Order: sequence, then C-alpha cells, then structure tokens
Amino acid sequence: QVQLVESGGGLVQTGGSLRLSCAASGSTFSTYAVAWFRQAPMKEREFVAAISKIAVTYYVDSVKGRFTISRDNAKNTVYLQMNSLKPEDTAVYYCAARPGGAYFRSYREWNYWGRGTQVTVSS
Repeated sequence: QVQLVESGGGLVQTGGSLRLSCAASGSTFSTYAVAWFRQAPMKEREFVAAISKIAVTYYVDSVKGRFTISRDNAKNTVYLQMNSLKPEDTAVYYCAARPGGAYFRSYREWNYWGRGTQVTVSS
C-alpha cells in the first residue's frame, strides 16, 4: 500500500515555473513507478510524465523539453519541474504509483493516487 500527497501547485504567469512534489509513504516506494497526470475541467485525465524505479523517464509530447520528472528515493519523493508554463498547462495535477513498469499512459493502469494539486497559468 502506498499513500501519496502532492504539493507545490499555485498560480503562475505564462512562461513561469513551478515544482510539484509527490511525497509517498511506505518503505518499498523505491520499487514503484510513479507518474504525473493532469485533468482540466471537462476533460479526461491526461498522462504527463512517468519515472520507473530505475529512473527511466517518459513524457507526453506537449511537455517534452519543458517538464522534468525526477525521484529521490531517500526522501520517498518524486518531483515534476515545470518550466515555460503555458495557459494550456492549467489543470489539477495528480501523482500516481504502480508496481512494475512506468510506460503505461492510461490512468486505468495506475493503482495508487494522491488528491491532486491545482496549477493555474495566467495569460
């Protein structure tokens, strides 16, 4: 069982940066893949980025070169550094975890979820 808590969301202007954190409980966190998803109003939850237990990373095309996912297993924390933010990045961002592979882009494949943190990018 893994419990996840997101933090770091907020309001930022276009072109600004934010760093999201996902803090996890459980001593086996280092064996889990972790992902970030986002959901805008009236839209389906969308894959953003994922990181495997050996730090292989995956990104949706729309954030490549702007977002970076990383993990610190000693702190049981995964980060999402978001640079050059755009209004279309506005959404609630969720952290998710699963045992096994990180390459699953459907939210249905991820077992554990946090409650989300709001990111708003003003134009």
